[in-house]
Amino acid sequence: MRPLARILPLLAAALMLGACGIYSFSGTSIQNDVETINIDYFEYRAEKVNPSLSNDLTEALRTRFRRMTRLEQVEQDGDLEITGEITGYDVRPASVSAEEIATQNRLTVSVRVSFTNRKYPEDNFENKTFSAYADYDSTNSLDAVESSLCAEIIEKLIEDIFNASVAQW
Repeated sequence: MRPLARILPLLAAALMLGACGIYSFSGTSIQNDVETINIDYFEYRAEKVNPSLSNDLTEALRTRFRRMTRLEQVEQDGDLEITGEITGYDVRPASVSAEEIATQNRLTVSVRVSFTNRKYPEDNFENKTFSAYADYDSTNSLDAVESSLCAEIIEKLIEDIFNASVAQW
């Protein structure tokens, strides 16, 4: 009987949170009257070129919103709008040996994002920078590991952008 007495209040609280429409178990806090989102193509502005990164990042963000929210994606004038650009794509040594030779390199991608909530403008942010990185062994060339590193970095960036915009963490 005691375990049931402990679980019952938690279950009731969870049902009330889900019923109020502001919080969902996917981690979002989207108000009920917000129905659409527009996610613009992320322009590539970094000096070093990765021809597929803009498309991969944009599509990954759109996919995250399709899977994790009830929002309908529209081409323009959504209740929510996300715009952004890739501003950095850099490789630097991450760790160096005693002989001053890089043993690990770090690929870092930076994006600048603006979020507009047309119904609740207090949630807006402009030109917020997000950055993520992945390390790789310096015995590998960037060309050999770039695809897998970018996939890992994109996942981190998408998580951060999603949380900042609709999860508000």
